[in-house]
Amino acid sequence: MRCYDCLQEARSDTTGIGVCSRCGLVTCENHARVRQVQVTRQIGTGAAYGRIPARRVVRHTCDMAETAH
Repeated sequence: MRCYDCLQEARSDTTGIGVCSRCGLVTCENHARVRQVQVTRQIGTGAAYGRIPARRVVRHTCDMAETAH
């Protein structure tokens, strides 16, 4: 599969490395951002947090939208 952002830039020579966890579009190495997220699990009326953070792939556009202030 091809990277969506590269196709918008008229570049078709890049291969996608992942799927954005926010919008579902394929992204390449240059347009992807890998973020860490805390994993939570519901336990009774509370929540337990994992000791090791998970990874999440997002496109740079979705990452900018999430982190804009």
